[in-house]
Amino acid sequence: MPNLFERRPKPQGRHTPNLWPVWAVAPLALIVVGALAYGLYRGVDALLAAENTSKNPVDVQDVIKTAVTVITLIGAVLAGLYAYRKQLLSEGDSYRADASQLAERYAQAAEQLGHDQAAVRLAGVYAMARLADDWPEQRQVCIDVLCAYLRMPYEADPTEDGFMKGEREVRFTIIRTIRDHLQDPESVTSWCGFDLDFTGATFDGGDFKGVAFTSGLVSFSGAAFIDGAVDFLGATFSGARVVFADATFSGGEVFFVKVRFSGGWVAFSAAQFSDGRVSFGGSTFSGGEVAFPGAKFSGGEVAFLDAKFSGGEVYFLGSVFSGGKVDFFGARFSGGRVDFDRVELDGGEVGFASVHVHSTASIEWGPFPAIPVNQP
Repeated sequence: MPNLFERRPKPQGRHTPNLWPVWAVAPLALIVVGALAYGLYRGVDALLAAENTSKNPVDVQDVIKTAVTVITLIGAVLAGLYAYRKQLLSEGDSYRADASQLAERYAQAAEQLGHDQAAVRLAGVYAMARLADDWPEQRQVCIDVLCAYLRMPYEADPTEDGFMKGEREVRFTIIRTIRDHLQDPESVTSWCGFDLDFTGATFDGGDFKGVAFTSGLVSFSGAAFIDGAVDFLGATFSGARVVFADATFSGGEVFFVKVRFSGGWVAFSAAQFSDGRVSFGGSTFSGGEVAFPGAKFSGGEVAFLDAKFSGGEVYFLGSVFSGGKVDFFGARFSGGRVDFDRVELDGGEVGFASVHVHSTASIEWGPFPAIPVNQP
């Protein structure tokens, strides 16, 4: 037998109030009012009986006034409860209408993103981003849609089949939109802390300047950096997991210049560097972990020029150097740990010119000749 006073299942609508059913509340309210009325009746009857034996007779009119006042108060309370319930239901209707409108906006923006014309797709990018700002409950879904667009097959060469005119600008607009929402973690419309999935995406440029990766997962796993410049200038890695596992760097430039690595985890596991340039110039490594386990350096350049290592851990465990160049020119190691253990040297060049190593730094040189420690 069902419990008469069991609340309804939690509604699925946006902010729909979870109220007691009317058929349960109404009888309960009548019982309470009836009990109070009966109590007042018995109280008046007892006072009238006491009038006959007491030396101080009770004024019946005062008793009646008190009873009427109490009943009026009870009625006011019940009326207030009814008004409150009505207001909640009205707000629920309003919120559901709002949710319906947001769902319609989502469908329209998604439809625009799939349009043949680049101008319409651009409008869809802005519409989806605005919807993410207005719809906190589904912000991750809107972000996922924009990231999924970047993961779709992309032909950058205008002479090849599959090239779409204006597509590069649409993709760059998505990247700039994401960048703009990752600047201030305290903003009410910030996307900091949300997951960003660029798995398998193709990048021939993009502006991520000043982004703040504070938490969540940012995946560039399997991404292909083929041309142009992807710029993370001045970015902050303070708590997120940023993954470049199996990414390929075959052209263009990726800049991590003046980036602050103070926490979290940045992994280039099994990444392949065959051409182009990846620069960590002037970056600060004070915490967290930056890892290149199993990475293959067969061409291009990875540069840590003037980088500062004061904490955290950077390691190249099991990396293979068969070509290209990895350069630590002017880097300063004052703390933390850097590990070149089990690195395979089969060609290429690794430079440590003008490197400063403090005694507090922990460096596993692996196959490289140890650099003398520079006292402060």
